[in-house]
Amino acid sequence: MKKVKFDITGMSCSACSSHIEKKVNSIEGVSCAVNLLQNSMVAQFDEIRVSQDDIIYAVESIGYGAKVHTNNNIDKKSLNVKLIKLITSVIMMIVLMIVAMGHMFSIHIDANTSAIIQIILTTIIVALNFKYFTNGFKGLIKLSPNMDTLIALGSTASIVYSLVAVFTLDNFIHNLYFESAGMILTFVSVGKYFESRSKSKTTEAISKLMELAPDTALVRRDGKEVLISTDEVEIDDIVIIKSGDAVSVDGVIIEGNGYTDESALTGESMPVSKRCDDKVYCGTILQSGYIEVRTEKVKADTTLSKIIALVEDAASSKAPIAKIADTVSKFFVPAIILLSILTTIIWNFAQNDFSVALSFGIAVMVISCPCALGLATPTAIMVATGVAANNSILIKSSQALEILSKAKNIVFDKTGTITQGKPHVKDIRVFNNISKNEVIKIAASIEKLSQHPLSYAIIEEYKGEDYYQVTDFENITSKGICGTINNKRYKIGNKEFANPDNIADDTDDGLTKIYVSDDNNLLAIFYITDKIKDSSKFAIEKLNELNINTYMLTGDNESSAQYVKSQTGITHVYSRLMPDDKERIVKELKESGTTIMVGDGINDSPALVSADVGIAIGAGTDIAIDSADVILTRSDLLDVLTAVQLSKATLRNIKENLFWAFIYNIIFIPIAAGVLYPALSIRLEPMYGTIAMSLSSVCVVTNALRLKLFKPKYTYKETKYNMKTMIIEGMMCPHCKAHVEKALNSIDGVTASVDLQNNCANIETEVSDEVLTNAVTEAGYKVISIN
Repeated sequence: MKKVKFDITGMSCSACSSHIEKKVNSIEGVSCAVNLLQNSMVAQFDEIRVSQDDIIYAVESIGYGAKVHTNNNIDKKSLNVKLIKLITSVIMMIVLMIVAMGHMFSIHIDANTSAIIQIILTTIIVALNFKYFTNGFKGLIKLSPNMDTLIALGSTASIVYSLVAVFTLDNFIHNLYFESAGMILTFVSVGKYFESRSKSKTTEAISKLMELAPDTALVRRDGKEVLISTDEVEIDDIVIIKSGDAVSVDGVIIEGNGYTDESALTGESMPVSKRCDDKVYCGTILQSGYIEVRTEKVKADTTLSKIIALVEDAASSKAPIAKIADTVSKFFVPAIILLSILTTIIWNFAQNDFSVALSFGIAVMVISCPCALGLATPTAIMVATGVAANNSILIKSSQALEILSKAKNIVFDKTGTITQGKPHVKDIRVFNNISKNEVIKIAASIEKLSQHPLSYAIIEEYKGEDYYQVTDFENITSKGICGTINNKRYKIGNKEFANPDNIADDTDDGLTKIYVSDDNNLLAIFYITDKIKDSSKFAIEKLNELNINTYMLTGDNESSAQYVKSQTGITHVYSRLMPDDKERIVKELKESGTTIMVGDGINDSPALVSADVGIAIGAGTDIAIDSADVILTRSDLLDVLTAVQLSKATLRNIKENLFWAFIYNIIFIPIAAGVLYPALSIRLEPMYGTIAMSLSSVCVVTNALRLKLFKPKYTYKETKYNMKTMIIEGMMCPHCKAHVEKALNSIDGVTASVDLQNNCANIETEVSDEVLTNAVTEAGYKVISIN
């Protein structure tokens, strides 16, 4: 199925979007969703059976325009023209009111002159706002009436009645409604203008993301540096980025180093060190340094472009709650036209005064507001997805945003989700007279062929550069791996798989135990640890306080699972699971209530798809991210809590909007029809009805904009440690870097990263300099100074 976004013209209210959806969805092999706020439509269709032209023709056949979406910004000149037309309409309307109500301003104009001036001024206003008539009557002819139809019919009725009065009645001056027609058209235009300004604020998040990408790039071609448009950059081009410049492509550094600000993409405020072979991303800023980047992704393929596409798609999709407004909108306009006609007929019989009856009928037409109904949901969704993006949460669909508010069960993977996903070997216990160095080399040689996260911990432990040649490698899911070295078969995995001697090791310290054996004997046990993320415990505690059941699913052993449970307060844990086990448990939990799955690995993707909402950790695999409905770019579990809170706030806002839209129509349509007139002599003139209708839409959009004030209720305050820089002598290669980092990070309360190029380590800790120095010295390196 192909997915295409179309720009739609001619829509004015939810009735328009409903008509278009009904028409396009009637085409076999096509499903679409229309977004009134963005004037767009996203259609999925079978290219073999349906073409883009077929869809465009279907839209045009009911009186609207359609074309394939382009990223071109709205021409500011055209916006200025619209503003000039609006100002001119307002001026003409004021003059028209003065002429029509001259006696109130002590202005005396004879009836014929007054009528001629009113006709001229009304004609100018009609010409300036003729779009309401073309769109409105086109919709009526195509049997798909909309808000413009109500405006056009109300204005036309006022004008036609006034013209007939001028030519047929002797005392026509008191039967003229030209000013009503002028006010209807002008006040609607004023309301639309302010509505458009408010609506533009709902898309600020997308606009800010678009502004991150620079318009130009400095590339090296034929040995020369050339400044070109980013649209002209091609794959494998060498892009030069200097200090302070924004990165214009996704690529890999081939020369230079520096620090980049990736906060716009990841939410992390700390600059990230970059050197050769590191990746950089479009939209990030090189804060200091100089780098040359080989381009890997350009234009729509960059990470930034994909984030923008995700936010736009989410804003374009329909939340289930929107079906209420859609259902009402299908019948709203025809019902209002019928009610307006009945109101006119009834009042004409009751008063025997057609001008009064017509006034009631026109008031019913112009006060009715399908626009507020149509804007109630998409404005809130648009603002919420933007707010989510600003909080490093990418929501792929409005359905996911709504479902999150109903979360009863939240299920977490362990490695890389609750923990940091950077395991390292803490200890090794050897058996059967094999040296520690030998068993590390054997294990590392076999683990090199595996992609399991724990493999990297063992490979990093190996200090050599030459590996054994491994044959007959085999990966046995959820058990371990096998390989043959020098005609000898080795197994690496869990206790049941690679512990032929059945040696007991029941230490309950939260360490993951990896067993290494040959055909006959256990050779070693590797004890691997993976730190729990600082904010995981805090986030899980707060979810528990919200009466949301928390679960952890892991393929790790029971001891490790129970350790994480004790450290985080998670309520239920399942260990030694295979991918299909995770999927099965998620399906079972769905029977008890809305279930959310949070994961980062390939083995999490089945469970992510099966859950009501799948949440992927941004640092996870592409498969997990593709399978998910929500992506946390910061890889922080606290953002799960924020997503749930934002979802609840958004649903509350949508319900407020729908309540206002419905209650407005329920109260004001009867008043406009004159139900209070017999008893209280209260009647609503058409011009006041127009003002009320315009304000109703502005109120709905303004209420949705309140979501921009959303702030996460809970924030995790990390303990801030002293930053230290340690100058180290003796580091020569990446292996040295790994050894020093391991030595420092194995100390409790220490977070360290080594800068090999500058022969230093950046350390965040309150541990004494003596302890830090001893750790590096024992690793075989010399500490020159600590600042």
